[in-house]
Order: sequence, then structure tokens, then C-alpha cells
Amino acid sequence: MKRTYLDYAATTPTHPDVLKAMLPYFTDAFGNPSSIYSYGQEAKGAIGEARAKVASLIGARDEEIVFTSGGTEADNFALKGVAFANEERGNHIITSSIEHHAVIETCKYLERRGFNITYLPVDEYGLVDPGDVRRAITEKTVLISVMHANNEIGTIEPIAEIGKIAREAGVYFHTDAVQAVGHIPVDVNKLGVDLLSMSAHKLYGPKGVGALYIRKGTRLVSFMHGGEQEGRRRASTENVPGIVGFGKAAELARQEMGEEAERLIHLRDKLIGGLLESIDHVHLNGHPVKRLPNNINVSIDFVEGESMLLNLDLEGICASTGSACSSSNLEASHVLLAIGLPHEQAHGSLRFTLGKWTSEEEVEQVLEVLPGIVAKLRAMSPLLRSQR
Repeated sequence: MKRTYLDYAATTPTHPDVLKAMLPYFTDAFGNPSSIYSYGQEAKGAIGEARAKVASLIGARDEEIVFTSGGTEADNFALKGVAFANEERGNHIITSSIEHHAVIETCKYLERRGFNITYLPVDEYGLVDPGDVRRAITEKTVLISVMHANNEIGTIEPIAEIGKIAREAGVYFHTDAVQAVGHIPVDVNKLGVDLLSMSAHKLYGPKGVGALYIRKGTRLVSFMHGGEQEGRRRASTENVPGIVGFGKAAELARQEMGEEAERLIHLRDKLIGGLLESIDHVHLNGHPVKRLPNNINVSIDFVEGESMLLNLDLEGICASTGSACSSSNLEASHVLLAIGLPHEQAHGSLRFTLGKWTSEEEVEQVLEVLPGIVAKLRAMSPLLRSQR
């Protein structure tokens, strides 16, 4: 059976060119970049080249990029680093109710350490109101953290507007841009952010490597202690092959992003339109226009998302019911509840995310098989019978 992968927001396959760039650093160029002899300096030089490529992708300076083990570490570094470095200024942090768990759980940790967290609501599309951000700022606010684009519903947030508010108030601003970087244009200066999180495996790079952009002059403390790697900001021997792969993935994204976004928007809109037309009682989740080029999230009434997912898998189609980080959790998505969906609709959600190797035929395959799956499950559904 041919397998159709439509869960690119969970992870992407490593691009062949990325893998090719990485391979020498597992074998011939295996040196520790902290070593002063040639093997080490070769590895150090490769990291420098990769840092420049990642910086170029987001309009940053090379020295403002700190490599991490992934997006989760970058989020932890940003929030804990700023919070603990600025405790004498205040203990208040503003975030949104639809953040990734890497931010939500870090905020919960900081709450236990005495920080006050404001979780801003969102509208029915998942948009944060910049006015709410402005009104939430107090004299004790040290950080605002709002994601660039939501990993479940694809909504793109008004980051530049929030950045302007943060600058006017003299408050540090972080954005989790894991889903945005490499897929839509991201410029840290136009956005007005002080910190930005990235992850390589979301843009056809390897797993286990990410980065935190830290604007020059931003006051934060490290929470990884040991050696002097990454400009004394993140201890631990660098993952040289992973960093090289991240750099190559960033280079490719910069070259291909515009054309690829146009292609994906066409496929995205075809799938959204086809689902709304072919299945009754389907609702699009997220903003209809201000959304990632590859994201489709729908709620289908009177049927469970997990059941649809299993039946799609039997047809060789891989999709999701929400964030991959919580896919084993049967609780309703906090994002879908935050945009106002009742529990039964939240439990009936499906997320399809498209990518570099998604074809028109694969989109048509979903439109061919999903209506029949929904009809079969609804025929057995107590949810539907209760409505009759």
C-alpha cells in the first residue's frame, strides 16, 4: 500500500541535500569544535557557516543565534532565561492561551517559582488581540511570549503589532516561531522580537537541533551550565552534524520558500474546499486567510477524531488530531477549546499539514476516501443518534 504523509507540522523528512551535507561530520570531519587542532577547527568553521545561514533566514546577526537541542529547549531558555535575569524588575509574564506545551508548561513551572502569568484569550480564529496585550502590561511585566503561528490550527498572529507594543513598554518579547520559520517570511527586525525559537526538523532538517535568536543586549541567564560553548550561553559539546544540517535546511528554505508557499496554498485551499463541499457539518478551524500555507484543521460533527485517524491510516494516509506532542492524550485540544469549540467538536478534529513532497494526487486521495469513512463512522455514532 502506498503511504501518504500529511503530518508535516509534526515533523518533516530530512531533505536529501541536508543529509548529504551532514554525512562528513559523522566520519571524516568528526572533531570537537572546542579543540584547537585542525579537526576541531574544521568542525568549528562548519558551525560558523551554519550559524550564518540560520541567521540569514530570519534577518539576524550571526552572533545572535544560539544552537539548542530543539524548539522546546529554545522556549525554555527564552522564558526562564529572561524571567530569572530580570526578577528585580518584576515577576509578570504575558502569554496566550493557545501556546505550544513547551511554553505553557514552562509558564506553569515559573508560576510555581513565584511568577505571575497572564494567559490572554483568543478570538474564534485563534488570533490574539494586540489591545489585550497592551492592557495586560503592568510595571512588573518582564516578558511577552506569543507564538508566530499556531501548530494546530495554523493561525498567524499579529507579531509585528505586538512587537511595537512591547518596544514602547520596554518589555522583552519572545515568539515561538517553530512552525513559521522556513515556511513564511520571518524577519526579527520587522517583527520587533527580542527572542525567537526555531527547530530544524520542521523545515526538512534533522531532529535534535534547534536555535534561539537572542537580540544583542537582551538580558537573560543560561540554564545549561558547564563549558563555554555558544558564546558561554549554552554549555555542551555542539551537535555538529545536526547544526550543519540545520544550516543547509535554512539555506534551502530561503531559496525555495516563496515558490513552495504558492504551491502549498493551492493544495491547501483545494483540500479545504473539497472537505467543506463533500462532507456535511464540517467546520474549518483557524483563520481562513491568516494561516500557514500548509495547514488544514477541520472539525467534523458526530464523529471522533481518533476513529477517523485510524481509518485513514488503514487507507495509508497519515494525519493528526492535533499537536504531535499530545497525540497520546485523549483530552480535548486546549487550542480548540480556547477558540470556543465545544468538547464534542474539539474531539472531532483532524489536522492535515502538507509539505514538499505532497502531491495533487494525495490531496485527491483524501477527498476520495474521507467522506466514506465519515459516513461509516456516523452510521455507528451515538453522537449522531442523540441529535435525531
